Amino acid sequence: MSNIGSSPLPDPATAPQLFDGVLTRRSTAFVIDLAMLALIVAGICLVGFIAGFFSFGVAWLVLPIVVPLAILSYYAGTLGGRNRATVGMSMMDLVLVPTRGYPLDGWKILIHPIVFWVTVWVAWPVSLLIALFTPRRQMVQDLVTGTLMLRRSPMVRHWGGQRA
Repeated sequence: MSNIGSSPLPDPATAPQLFDGVLTRRSTAFVIDLAMLALIVAGICLVGFIAGFFSFGVAWLVLPIVVPLAILSYYAGTLGGRNRATVGMSMMDLVLVPTRGYPLDGWKILIHPIVFWVTVWVAWPVSLLIALFTPRRQMVQDLVTGTLMLRRSPMVRHWGGQRA
């Protein structure tokens, strides 16, 4: 997978297995990740609610800061990790790869979910329509951050065969 930045981007015409069902898989991964985030937020809110009684309400004031930080931490820990995929993406055999040859780390990995959530709030159908008309099925957040969502198992075979 280290050849990703040095080799040309895969073409859906020559490597269709990399893009097979990516949009459907992304949608399913989103639902799985939404459930994971709901569990995380529910746990934080439960602890914060109970802690609020013992801290004379201070914990309740901190919740609006802690919850978004926990959500960003989820994305930073999963997308910025070794697998470059959230729990839902991993379950759906997806991986996020860079298209501009730069590693996905630091702030770059946080921009992807932030742009995603902004587009979901503003106009999610537009983002899906853009994905339908881009050759590599890239959504708005992929185009903005220079990333590409691929199937993991065929990707390993695709780039593994190109090593010299």
